[in-house]
This record gives sequence, structure tokens and C-alpha cells, in this order.
Amino acid sequence: MDLITKSSSEYKKMSLDETLKFLETSLDGLSTEEADNRVKKFGYNEILEIRKNSVLAFLKRYWGPMPWLLEFAMVLTIILNHYTESMIIFTLLTLNAVIGYRQSQNSQKAVELLKKKLEIEVIVLRDGKFLKKDARDLVPGDIITLKHGDLVPGDVTILKGELSVDESALTGESLPKMVHPADIVYSSSMIKGGAAKGVVINTGNNTYFGKTVELVKIAKPKSKQEELMLTIVRYMMYLGITAAVIVSSYAFYLHKDILFILSFIVVFLIGAIPVALPAVLTIVQAVGALELADKGVLVTRLDSIEDAASIDIFCFDKTGTITQNKLSIVDSKAVGKYNNEDVIRMATLASNEDGMDAIDLAILEYSKTIKSKFDDYQQVSYRPFNPASKTTEAIVSFKENNFRIIKGATQIIISMCKDLDKETLAEVNKTIDGFSQKGSRTIAVAISAGDENNDFKFVGVIAIADPPRENSKIMIAAIHDLGIKIIMLTGDSKAIAQEIAQQVGIGNRILRMGDLDGLNHDEQLKMIKESDGFAEVYPEDKYKIVKLLQDSGHLVGMTGDGVNDAPALKQAELGTAVSEATDVAKVSASIILTKPGLSEIIEALKISRKTYQRMLTWVINKITKVVEVVVLLTVGFFWLHNIVISLLGMSLLVFANDFVTMAIATDNVESTKTPNHWEIKNIMISSLILGLFFALMDLFVIFIGLKYFQLEFDKLQTLVLLILVFNTQFRILLVRERKHFWSSLPDKNLLIVNSVTILGFVLIGVYGIFIPNLLINQVVIILGIAFVFMIIIDFVKYYLFRRLDI
Repeated sequence: MDLITKSSSEYKKMSLDETLKFLETSLDGLSTEEADNRVKKFGYNEILEIRKNSVLAFLKRYWGPMPWLLEFAMVLTIILNHYTESMIIFTLLTLNAVIGYRQSQNSQKAVELLKKKLEIEVIVLRDGKFLKKDARDLVPGDIITLKHGDLVPGDVTILKGELSVDESALTGESLPKMVHPADIVYSSSMIKGGAAKGVVINTGNNTYFGKTVELVKIAKPKSKQEELMLTIVRYMMYLGITAAVIVSSYAFYLHKDILFILSFIVVFLIGAIPVALPAVLTIVQAVGALELADKGVLVTRLDSIEDAASIDIFCFDKTGTITQNKLSIVDSKAVGKYNNEDVIRMATLASNEDGMDAIDLAILEYSKTIKSKFDDYQQVSYRPFNPASKTTEAIVSFKENNFRIIKGATQIIISMCKDLDKETLAEVNKTIDGFSQKGSRTIAVAISAGDENNDFKFVGVIAIADPPRENSKIMIAAIHDLGIKIIMLTGDSKAIAQEIAQQVGIGNRILRMGDLDGLNHDEQLKMIKESDGFAEVYPEDKYKIVKLLQDSGHLVGMTGDGVNDAPALKQAELGTAVSEATDVAKVSASIILTKPGLSEIIEALKISRKTYQRMLTWVINKITKVVEVVVLLTVGFFWLHNIVISLLGMSLLVFANDFVTMAIATDNVESTKTPNHWEIKNIMISSLILGLFFALMDLFVIFIGLKYFQLEFDKLQTLVLLILVFNTQFRILLVRERKHFWSSLPDKNLLIVNSVTILGFVLIGVYGIFIPNLLINQVVIILGIAFVFMIIIDFVKYYLFRRLDI
């Protein structure tokens, strides 16, 4: 058998005869033998996946540039019998591995939920007989039947019959779509009415739905967190290794023994590697996640908290996010002797809530809202929507007389009404055009004099739409005010998309997704960036737009509620699932809103920018400290031919700088009015200059210790440890504020930790706990020097931060 597959979209260009011929099938269906052969060729109708060894997947978290550096430092500390530092590093590595592994499981959860969509049964024609089979057994070429309530098990070309299809799982479009012979219905769509026979054209991963699953598997934003950590580590290691090589060469020249040199290298490594960076980043983000939880936002991907600070484009799914995902009556127009109340009353009498028809439910709810009166009116019988006639019908009694009400497709109802003169017909068509231009779907209502009379009188038309949420316009404006461009993506028509976009203040530059066809990468990107949104969008289109924007350097947010949004939600830096979202959308997203509407997105963006500011404070402090320590150790060795801080002192310093300063996770900060970006070059330049100033101050303190305190070398090491600790604590207060340090008050927790750390090391220095002691006046003097220096250096910092836009 030479049968091959085509994409489902290619079948749109083929006639029914061509489709059957290409699939090597007929209206009589396949034989069991042929179906079994096709299963061997195409596989079962299911989502294929490669199971990964979970243990190996976890262990791989210990492999990579960042783990290598930490592991190398750990090995050296073990060689030198510094087991405490080794355990600290190993704990941090394991913490990072656990967090990364847990995040990777979200992809698997999304795929498993998507697979359940295909676990259904279907009526299929085999060996000339209709049988009930598992959807898993379907193959291309099978003839199947579809009816009201069925979930479409594969991509199917309709051969006979008509259907009303809900494609919201794929397109997000809230209105059912009518399909006819030669049209295609896609896997995971829901049949809302009618009955039809069709031929299966694609199954499993080859369906539109299957391709959505494939996108969910591969979708993943580039880790800005990992990129940031590696960049910082790289620069720190460049500095540390360069200094270590220079100092080691000089040590060899001075005939220092190998253990002394190895100890010096370990001191450099401990001082240069930002050991606590992953843990601090995690804690800062976790605090942001807790803040968001209090606001009604659940965070499922922790690093999105930091990524969201840099988002400059936000893609919004229309249906269920900007709009209510609920059909509503938005307008009506009566004709002749009838009024709008009559139109709604007659439409209500021709509706029934038992069938859960979306249009009927919208009419019934609107009727209750306006308190329509039905005195003496009673529904005698009701016929649900018929896709063939495109109408719904009811017989109603009024004062012992029966009459018929019919509602449905406007042009069908018009053709059934003989009472419309040219002038009235022109007025009706004008009304319909007006409703359509506003993106509304129109239905018409007519009545007859008797229950068997076909002489229908035109009553009027009703406009139905999925209206925006009440707060959407306010929220869109607030997001614009944060310096973020908004692009709306929807499977609906251009007219509907344009109307909604204008109503909520997004703009009116709405394009069809097909407008990008035939354009090169740069042309597509230019068109996307200049637009306000796209209509007639499918899942791979949303993913494509997000990916294109990311490839050009943008950080992208995405909202959604359905299966169709899952790939784009997972790919975006901040995938946001709205409160009514499907499970698939929720496990694919970075954050989940627990309340209707978009207001929590504003909070998410503001808190993410606060998280960025807190992390920036820690990074600047850390880099400045590394520069300070490396310069101090290098100059100190050339000056004194010895290590000016002991290994124990360096370990205590790591604790004081890296771990105690985690208190910045709850510091008082303000979110910026524009997106934040990690300008590593500018951060490095400012930190380098500040670090050099702090190193000069440390060398000045060593001079005082030698010249005026006349300290022995072991006590001089205590002096160096204390000045480095004091500098660290004052520097946190210095760099946490981008203006002068007195411009805002730190969080009380930060002040408490800061004060306790300074007091603790004063006591350690005075009483000689773990280290040789100093006189109390010596400790107080260097504490005073550090404080005065902080005030002086603040003016240098203020100038640098303004000049380098930090």
C-alpha cells in the first residue's frame, strides 16, 4: 500500500471524489483487514510520546556549566577538608535540580490531559457494517457517522449531511459553525446539532489537534533566568580565575607550598562564584509568587515571575479573556407593527433551555433580564435547531388560539415571509449589515397566524455577540500605561475581532492570519508588530506569532483559556490562564488567574517588576562584593605575601553576604512604569567601579590595622573579615535604592537582619568567637569608617546609576 498522508488543510482543495480516491476508500468503508494494515502504517489514533527515564531526567539537572562550576568548588573544599562549604554547595545544587525537574513535569501533564480528549468511542463503517469502536482504532479512510453531542475523533471531511460544530477547542470561536459536504471538521471539535457521514482524513499526531499536542511538547521559552546566572557566573569567573592565575604565579615565584596555593584558589573560588544565586533567585521569586497568591494569582512556573518584568508585548486571546465567552443579546430591531419587546418575546417562546443551545440560552437569559411579559402565552411544542433548514420552531397558544413561531438564519426567515415589501426589506438588510459590521451574528424571528399556516409575518431581527467583560477596557488601558503593546489573537472573523478590539481600546489594525502567507520572516515580523491583532487564527498560528516575536528579542505574555491556547501559553514568558480555562491551558500556563477578568494581570506585572528590582539589588551587591574581594586578595598578597582573610573567614563572609542578604526578598520597592531588562554590561560597569572603591577602602583599613593598631597577622585577618561584612551590610542599604539611599525606607525585616548581622559580627570580633579577637574600640572605629564611607560612596553610586540607566 502506497497510501501517504497530507495535511488536513490540503484536503480543502480536493473534491469528495478526489478525497476518497486519494485515501483509497469508498462510501462502503474499509475492511477490517485493510484497517489493520493501515494501523501498522499510520499507527493508532492517539498522541505518541517518548517516555523519559525520570531518574535520568533528574540527574541531568546536575550537568551543565553552572553545576560544573559549583561542583568544582565543592571538590576543592573537600580536598581541603572544608566539609561545611561542600554541604552548602551540594544543598544548593539539589535545590536547583528539584525546582527545575518539577517545572519540566508541567509539559508532561499537559500532554496527558490532551491525550484524554481522544479516549472516546465512535460509529465506524467496517466490512459494510456500522460498528462501535474505540476512537484509538480509527485510520485514514474510515467512514464514520457524527451526530449531536459527539466529540470529533479525528480530522474528517463531510460526505453527506450538515452539522453545527463548536470549534472553540481549536479556534476559541464562541459561535457554532455550520459545515456542509466537502467541509472539514477537526479533531476535538464538538457536534452541537445535525447528523452527517464523513471520511477520516487524518488521525493522531497528524490531526490539527495532534499538532497542538506536539507544539505543547516542544514549546518552552528560552530561560532568561539561566542566561542571567550563566552570564554573571562567567564574568565573575573571568575575574576570579585571572586574579588566581596572577597570584598563583607570584606565589610560585615566592616558593609558597602547593597547599597554600590551593587554599588561595579555593578562597578565590568561594569569593567569586555566586554560590547562593540560584537559591536567592528562587526565594525572591517565591516571595513574589506568595504576593500574587494573595491577589488571586497562582504561579505554576516560578521563573516567570522574573521574566514577566521584561515583557514588552502581551498577546491576548479574545474569547473568554477579553470577552465573556458567553453569547448575549446586544441589540434588536422590530419591523412594521411590532416593537422590540415583541421580537424578544417571540424569540423566547421559540427557545428551550433543555437542549442547551447557545443561542436559545442567550435569548432566555436576556428575556429574564428585561423581564419580558408572557401573559396568556404558552409554548405548546418545540422543535430544536435543524441544521438542514437552519431554523428553530415552536407552536404557541395565546387565548386558546395556536400560532407558529420560527427563528433562525436571517436570509432563510426572510425567504419565508411574503409580507416584506422592497422598502421594508431594504431596511431589514441595512440593519443586518449594521449588526454585522459591529461583529454581531444576526437571527430573525417570524410568526404565522395558525399552527399549520405557512404565511409567516416578519417580526424582527436580533443581534447576538460575545461581549467584552466589564473591566476589559480599563485593564487594557492599564497595561498600555505599563509600556506594553497589546496584540489580540482570535479564531473569530475579522469583523468580530475588529469590533471587540475597538470597544476595549486595543485598536483597529486587525489582520487575517492569512495575510502573513508568502511573506519572509522580516516582513511577517514587521506586520505583526504594526498590527493590533489577528483574526481567523489557529493554535499553531498563536504559537508562531509568540515565537516570531521572541526570536526578534521581545519578551511576550500570552493569555488564553482553551486547548487551542496551550502551545502559545507554554511558549510565552508569561503564559496566563484565565479563571475559566481548561485543565490543559492551566498546566501549560505560567500563572493562573482565579478571578474572572484581567485585573490580576496588572498585579502580576507590577509584582514581577518589584521582584526584578529586588533581584537587581542582590546582583549588584554580589558583583560589587566579588570585585572588592578579588582586588583586595590580589593586592593584599602582593603587599603582604599572604592571604588577608582565612578560609573560615571567607566562609563566614559568604554566609553574611549571600545568605543573610536574602532578606531583600521582602524589601520595599516600587514597580517601574516601563518593562525592565537585564543590562548586564551596565550592571557590570557600575558594580566594577563601586567594587574598586570598596577595595580601596579595605586596603585603607588594613593600613590602619598595621600602622595604628599594630595588629598581628591573624588579627589583621579578623579586621579584614569585619570590614568586608560591615561593607556588605551597608552596601545593601546603599544599592537597594536607585536614588540616594535615604530616598526610601527598607523593609523592617531587612533592617532587622541587617542590624542583627552587624551586631553579631561585632560580638564575634570583640569576644573572639571562631576567630582571633580585636579590641572593642578597634571594632567600633572600623564600623564607623564603613558607615561614613557608605555616605560618601552613595554620591558615586547615584551618578553611576543615572548615567548607566540602572
